[in-house]
Amino acid sequence: MKNKYRILIVEDDEVIARSIQKLMEDWGWEACCVEDFSKVLDTFASYNPHLVILDIALPACNGFYWCMEIRKISRVPVVFLSSASDNMNIVIAMNMGGDDFIAKPFDRNVLAAKIQAILRRTYDFAANTELIAHKGAVLNTADATLTYEGQRIDLTKNDYKILKMLLENKGKTVSRDALMTRLWETDCFVDENTLTVNITRLRKKLEQAGLTDFIVTRKGMGYLISDED
Repeated sequence: MKNKYRILIVEDDEVIARSIQKLMEDWGWEACCVEDFSKVLDTFASYNPHLVILDIALPACNGFYWCMEIRKISRVPVVFLSSASDNMNIVIAMNMGGDDFIAKPFDRNVLAAKIQAILRRTYDFAANTELIAHKGAVLNTADATLTYEGQRIDLTKNDYKILKMLLENKGKTVSRDALMTRLWETDCFVDENTLTVNITRLRKKLEQAGLTDFIVTRKGMGYLISDED
């Protein structure tokens, strides 16, 4: 039985996009077509695909741009699909971080076989990448990085642990005790002020990047990341 891989299709020709979606589903994978081509990265982050099929000629920004944006937050395989299959476009696609280039018109079976080969090569011997996205910020749990609007926010080990726990419990208040246990993983006494210092430092980093009021304090209870976008 095939793994339930998720394929994101970034193709503005709806007939082609739906045809590819059906082909992917026929092969036992999940597939999603981008609807709003000004928010490709938002769709990518929320869908968290295992592979992206990306056209070059798109409304607003082209496929090269979106590949660069994806590469800022993820190493997920990107397969370019385009009728503009001259050597220069192929070279640019590979230099932008593409994993393969398939020219239109394409053979359905060849496309599916190539996708299957890339998925197998990428995931059979590697851990899956998990992205947690909220309000435009994307936490990549594979390499413990946070990005927002194209910029990378440096995180300490404790910054990452705090953010991950709060994002995993989005919409719920996480107690100070629970955070302290996650951070220091010890039964030994840890001064509560140490947690306050860590939260304050993390908030300052987020605010400097433009993420204001990202972490909310619930006095006497703990901390919260609102589940409202």
